[in-house]
Amino acid sequence: MEENVNRRDFLGMSLAAVAAVGAGGTLFAMKKTWDPLPSVVTGGFTTVDISQLQKGELKTFEWRGQPVYVLKKASDDKKVEGRDFELDGEVYSVGLQVCTHLGCIPKYEEDKKEFLCGCHGGIFNSSGQNLSGPPPRPMTIPPFNINGTKLVFGEEGDIYKQLASKA
Repeated sequence: MEENVNRRDFLGMSLAAVAAVGAGGTLFAMKKTWDPLPSVVTGGFTTVDISQLQKGELKTFEWRGQPVYVLKKASDDKKVEGRDFELDGEVYSVGLQVCTHLGCIPKYEEDKKEFLCGCHGGIFNSSGQNLSGPPPRPMTIPPFNINGTKLVFGEEGDIYKQLASKA
């Protein structure tokens, strides 16, 4: 009889061990599905170094799957209050390069210093303000923060808050 009790105890402990490993694996899998994907975590913030931009040059970057433009305005361009900001004596414009009419991506025409939306002929100035056509409002300014000569998109800094309050 002693032999059966030990065998029964062994089988019970074995079953408990297998159940514990299975429960642990299940909890691990559940936690992994609840965590955001690495692409989502890294997609929240995009850091851009603007120190290499030349006057009058526009660069487009991707932030959260959308094109964001950064334009270093030329000396003869005027600063548009509520849309442009200064950094180290230079004037910059930032915005989502997406038409506010139907979401098309306007092309920047450097000679005219305007964005032209090919879908329905919407025109935006170099600061993203709608000038003519069907776009109902200016291009959106994405949240950004300034860290030295770098812009961090996805983070609300003081300058962004000032621009957003004037919009």
